[in-house]
Amino acid sequence: MGPYAWGWNARTISTRAGTDHWLRVEATPEDRATGREPDAGISGTEKLPAAVRRPRLHATTAWSKDGWTYQADLLTHIAHPVISPDTPQLLADPDLDQAWWAELRSTLDVLAAVPTEREAVRTLWMRRSFPLFLGIDAPHRIERVTGHADLHWANLTGTPLTIMDWERWGSVPAGFDAGLLHAYSLRVPAAAARVRAEFTHVLDTPAGRVGELAALCEMLQSVARGEYADIADALMDHAEALTGRRPPVPPQR
Repeated sequence: MGPYAWGWNARTISTRAGTDHWLRVEATPEDRATGREPDAGISGTEKLPAAVRRPRLHATTAWSKDGWTYQADLLTHIAHPVISPDTPQLLADPDLDQAWWAELRSTLDVLAAVPTEREAVRTLWMRRSFPLFLGIDAPHRIERVTGHADLHWANLTGTPLTIMDWERWGSVPAGFDAGLLHAYSLRVPAAAARVRAEFTHVLDTPAGRVGELAALCEMLQSVARGEYADIADALMDHAEALTGRRPPVPPQR
């Protein structure tokens, strides 16, 4: 076993297991683990095509104790480091070549067409949250695709590309993944512009605009929880540019 790596809010712990494997254990309160959608979590990614660049799952097991459900997944160890190991945000231009971007686009295109019943970004959440964090109503029509739903720079390796941490994947509004990656790039304007250029075929469509707004809404909800204060103004500026309306200042919780 190697050194331990803790995940968000200490809800996951991971370590290298032997030469070629990575062991990841996730803890979830039992009341939130019941009634999960089909294909939920990392175990569901085994249904994804091989062209979707990800660590392969070799074994999984789950158990419950003291009001918590635990899931342990044994994955292929990816030796190549992620682009931003300490934060989901991009802190410096990663200088990725055109082949890397083309592979990311191709991977997301393949993923988008995968059938799933798992709703990663819920319509009900959008209807409740758009007025609170964007100051607008959610649209009645939402075009959906299958997405990673947590696409940021701590989940992407450089060349060769691998997309990490698939526990949230499922149905998302079209444009959500690209919009989220753009939001996490705002501290590096040149990189944010590159994301927009690479995904203009998605983001510059009515459906993709809805997905990008959903990504901004989620980020502004995180701001209200005390996260991402350093890009709160940039997130609000971008939301205003898309909607023509200044979002409400997120209340601090």
